[in-house]
Amino acid sequence: MTETRVTQTRARTVFLLAHTGRPAAIRSAELVVQGLLRSGLGVRVLEAEAVDLPLPAEVETVEEATAECIDDCELIVVLGGDGTLLRGAEFARASGVPMLGVNLGRVGFLAEAERDDLDKVVDRVVTRAYEVEERMTIDVVVHRNGDVVHRDWALNEAAVQKVSPERMLEVVLEIDGRPVTGFGCDGIVCATPTGSTAYAFSAGGPVVWPEVEALLMVPISAHALFAKPLVTSPDSVLAVEVQPHTPHGVLWCDGRRTLELPSGARVEVRRGEVPVRLARLHHASFTDRLVAKFALPVSGWRGAPQ
Repeated sequence: MTETRVTQTRARTVFLLAHTGRPAAIRSAELVVQGLLRSGLGVRVLEAEAVDLPLPAEVETVEEATAECIDDCELIVVLGGDGTLLRGAEFARASGVPMLGVNLGRVGFLAEAERDDLDKVVDRVVTRAYEVEERMTIDVVVHRNGDVVHRDWALNEAAVQKVSPERMLEVVLEIDGRPVTGFGCDGIVCATPTGSTAYAFSAGGPVVWPEVEALLMVPISAHALFAKPLVTSPDSVLAVEVQPHTPHGVLWCDGRRTLELPSGARVEVRRGEVPVRLARLHHASFTDRLVAKFALPVSGWRGAPQ
């Protein structure tokens, strides 16, 4: 870890990630930093982000975006939309430090608070009034001619997609070493319960409550009679084989990391060995979160019979 500015050592330190390309995020970061420093906590940020943030001199900056830069931090506070939250999840998984997300975007299922909750966020962090839960991840392995050519992971999903808009991707799906079906499609999404409200949801997959441990396989625009979303055991191994006669495809992990898939490539997805730890401020049920995030109509509901 390379530290470029350190003015004092504090007993407790919070790592802050922000989408500095948004004025709202810059203002929000300023308010969070001021609140934490005022309460005696230290704040650490990336040097590249510090350039765009109006930060006091006592804020610590680190040059490299590595897991080591979060050493001694008790929490990662992330301010931004879904992309920024997924970037924070990369730090959280690599370091084991819990992530607390503040949504400055549109949906933000990974976020625990909204922009109007900044004072509450600071208070909960200062008083340690939060709980930590673990979210299941997936490990992704790409094979080519029997050799492992790539390893990756995802919190939401691993998506195998076509590259050429004019041609479908021909794939065969496999679960636990047995073939299920094959067809032409725009792609296949292999998702976690956390990712069931992300890309898999847009592709027509089911919403899965986070406490349900399962793996999802959701086709995208499949040209087939049987192309239903599949939900399997968390111990299953899902595989997508790109047929040799089809154009090459592309693998996206959480929409952030990509790899070209040549014809004949095989993508295997299994439960991840390392979870992502999320800090929670509320005990609200996932049902309430779902209704709020998607603004679902519930007028007329009279409640369960007494």
